Amino acid sequence: MFKPIQIADKLYSVGCRDWDIRDFHGYYIPEGTTYNAFLVTGEKNILIDTVKSNFSDELLSNINRIIDPKKIDAVISNHTEMDHSGSIPKIMHKIGEDKPLYCSKMGAQNLKSHFNREYNFQVVGSGDTVTLGNRTFSFLETRMLHWPDSMFTWMPDEKILFSSDAFGQHYAGDKFFDDEIGDEIMPHARKYYANILLHFSPRVQALLADVAKMNLDIRMICPDHGIIWRKNPSKIITAYDRWSRQQPGKKALVIFDSMWESTTKMARAVTSGIESEDVGVRLMNTRKWHRSDIMTEVMGAGAVAVGSPTLNNGIFPVIADVLTYIKGLRPQNKIAAAFGSYGWSGEAVKILNKEFEEMKWQIVDGGVKVVYVPDESDLERCFDLGVTLAKALKEKLSP
Repeated sequence: MFKPIQIADKLYSVGCRDWDIRDFHGYYIPEGTTYNAFLVTGEKNILIDTVKSNFSDELLSNINRIIDPKKIDAVISNHTEMDHSGSIPKIMHKIGEDKPLYCSKMGAQNLKSHFNREYNFQVVGSGDTVTLGNRTFSFLETRMLHWPDSMFTWMPDEKILFSSDAFGQHYAGDKFFDDEIGDEIMPHARKYYANILLHFSPRVQALLADVAKMNLDIRMICPDHGIIWRKNPSKIITAYDRWSRQQPGKKALVIFDSMWESTTKMARAVTSGIESEDVGVRLMNTRKWHRSDIMTEVMGAGAVAVGSPTLNNGIFPVIADVLTYIKGLRPQNKIAAAFGSYGWSGEAVKILNKEFEEMKWQIVDGGVKVVYVPDESDLERCFDLGVTLAKALKEKLSP
């Protein structure tokens, strides 16, 4: 539990830290996470978002340090995923179920489905503005960032944006603002984007264009996870613009798994071939690295080599798991190559190439497959595969 944090005049962060959570929909979060909620006080008291249901008592306790929760006049729900809406039933029961609950049209439908309740839904859409006491709130729907109900809430007088799941990070440390933690937060923000929002990059680009047209002078961004951007909110906006463009970098990634170390030897040779062309490279064993960490590296790589032994006429299970996860996030603008060892059938390379085709990655070589243990000539072919991949990447990046 932590006490409420005042982040602006009569505005408080009243959310909760989840120190123990480590898995978030298959995404590894070793630093835990926060469920941020915000209390705006004044002539009217407004709660923006809630927290996961098992933290509802903590949320109420935080609010009670500022005002009696019964004095909350309205709730705004930017996003109905249960880590942000789970405490709505308890909050509404406490404050009075007849009080207004502002949300998008799809948000109202979701909340009805989640809780089987007919609250006093006040449906808002992009461009709508409401005045509650001495505060003005405007709304911008951000459909499929990353749910169809998602929206932003903007306080124009204070120039504060409540951005729901956008611009967040899974981080539950002892720092609460960007100027307190500095660049240390950016790897968390990058991983968050790669594993939650990359799939929606075209929509991110469209959203950033819309925000630019609105000419908002954003002084502070308050996301629903992680730190608050109060000193330099443009830093995370610029990063989202860069990440959502999915422009390939001069970096390659070699992803592999192995049964008896034959594919390991091949992976190391491919890596050496890439390095010989002065291209940055990272070698990642799928049983040593979590899929979400691999995905984060995929986002920044321009080239990806994947190696798998053949098992039961297919690819290795952990490789299949990682590729399924990667495919769902739809990374674009990659070039690719496959390699692998086998005993008597050897389908793995063919299957990997099919996976690349489905992801619309450019295959630069048919791939290298080796029967059982690679000899020197086999490893030379793997080295050459790395060279081919690196040269193709440099050509792709050349003006």
